[in-house]
Amino acid sequence: MTQYVNVKPMIYAALFAALTAIGAFIRIPLPLSPVPITLQVFFVLLAGLVLGARWGGTSMVVYVMLGVIGLPVFSGGSSGLGILLGPTGGYIIGFVAGAFVTGLIYNKVNDSKTATICAMIGGLAVIYLLGVMQLSFVANMTLQQAVAVGILPFLIGDAIKIVAALIVADRIRPLLAVS
Repeated sequence: MTQYVNVKPMIYAALFAALTAIGAFIRIPLPLSPVPITLQVFFVLLAGLVLGARWGGTSMVVYVMLGVIGLPVFSGGSSGLGILLGPTGGYIIGFVAGAFVTGLIYNKVNDSKTATICAMIGGLAVIYLLGVMQLSFVANMTLQQAVAVGILPFLIGDAIKIVAALIVADRIRPLLAVS
């Protein structure tokens, strides 16, 4: 008996891992924060919306593993396990959980714009939570200080990324049949 494997979701997961890596090269450093502004969050949320929990999360696992093995896919062309253990590592690990949570919430709720935005806010909240926890620990900051430098400067930009991901997902989701 012949068994067929659908490789399309694997290809899409690899594509979103690559897009997230490209998003890391678009980097704006902030003077008071070790966390730069990048386009990574846009691709993480988009992966969750378009690929769903399983394949969106998988795409971010691929992205993280590429960086861990030494490919320069993290912000500013950095790589290695040291980055994951540093002040921004919680955000990178949060990408895996963020894409998964975004896809999970999106798949559980109806296809309304409000529900889709709530799914992305949920995914972003997970990224922020993991990122701020590690930033606080590694940089020896209080939680309030970590929130001040690790979340507050990003709120407006991430709101714009949520709107952009909503628009792009609506356009490309019909073209990609992921199972």
